Amino acid sequence: MRTERNLTRLDRVFARLDREPERPTHIDVPKMSRHRVALFASTLAFYAAIVWLVVITSWLVRLDWQVMFFRPYQQWSEIHWFVDYYVVLGQRGPTAVMVAAWLGWRSWRQHTLRPLLALGVSLLLLNITVGAAKIGMGRLGPHYATTIGSNEMWLGGDIFPSGHTANAVVTWGILAYLASTPRARRWLSALSAVTSLGVGLATVYLGTHWLSDVLLGWAAGLLILLALPWFEPLIARAEVYILDRRDRWRDHRAGAVPTPTPVAVPVALTTRPTAHDETTAARESAAASRPPRSPVYLAPGPHCVHTERTPVTPGGTRRPPHSDRLPRGSATPAARPLTGG
Repeated sequence: MRTERNLTRLDRVFARLDREPERPTHIDVPKMSRHRVALFASTLAFYAAIVWLVVITSWLVRLDWQVMFFRPYQQWSEIHWFVDYYVVLGQRGPTAVMVAAWLGWRSWRQHTLRPLLALGVSLLLLNITVGAAKIGMGRLGPHYATTIGSNEMWLGGDIFPSGHTANAVVTWGILAYLASTPRARRWLSALSAVTSLGVGLATVYLGTHWLSDVLLGWAAGLLILLALPWFEPLIARAEVYILDRRDRWRDHRAGAVPTPTPVAVPVALTTRPTAHDETTAARESAAASRPPRSPVYLAPGPHCVHTERTPVTPGGTRRPPHSDRLPRGSATPAARPLTGG
């Protein structure tokens, strides 16, 4: 009687995942269109304008000081506990872990590494661009301001642009960038924009950032998302390389060694073959056509002729001496005389 193993719930899930296509046809890779290039250029101009307005200590800096003196955390103290939790949505560690977990599930389900690689590239660009801007401009925050009305630039700070805001734009915006359908992309884009702007305003409420820091951080994160299509060829090559290394590692672990294909090496003859070369080639061909000889350590066959040599021991021969026998090669003895009557 044949019995079949009952499939568990996890087995059924794995079986369903195995039927998923390797490359879903409804997922398209965003390209750098003219509309996206125009948005990138306008966002870059907005970024440069914010920096310029802060550098020349314009009306934007005066607005920063007015908001700081207003002290929102004292005006609306009843929501302080909520803002403390909400601002975590802009911290790089927790948000990167949550988004990476979701994109890792999508990568496994769709049999592609593109979501995780896109997240890695965006976070790398975020660390390079925002980190360089923070260190280069060195602006101090509201809690560490030294002179009222100044822009607090190049004093060793690291808050301009806002890292919380830029990180929220990138980590939540990457979900919209990798959306499967245009409708999902529009909804996720609006949701990520509201979330990131709320994170920036939460930092202003807590007094850890100027208002101009938030505006510049929002522009910095948007620039990274708009520039991602330029890195899609690099992401595709990285995916092919990683999958190829994985397949080689699996083959090596399984013990399957690929058989090398013999390659014929052409030999260029610079001189005509001599008589010695022809003789050597003839001897080699004749030796190859001979039947193989029996190994020397095997016993002789049944048709071999045994030698008639008398066995000799250290004490001498074992045969008794015979006077009537003569050694080989000697002359025939004379006839024995007949005696008697």
